[in-house]
Amino acid sequence: MTDVTSSESLAQLRVEHRDLDTVISFLNDKGHPDEDLTRRLKRRKLNLRDRIARLEHTIAASATS
Repeated sequence: MTDVTSSESLAQLRVEHRDLDTVISFLNDKGHPDEDLTRRLKRRKLNLRDRIARLEHTIAASATS
């Protein structure tokens, strides 16, 4: 993966992570949140956070070599 592609992927993952955060907040703010949906979205958000961290590590490692 090239640096440009990695950077673009990282940006897309960050946007998706932020969007999920917005949706989760919206669901929690309504009177009766769908707990199953919220749990699935939080799991997806954690998965994205892990992918972001791995990609950041890969980008940093390629920048130092």
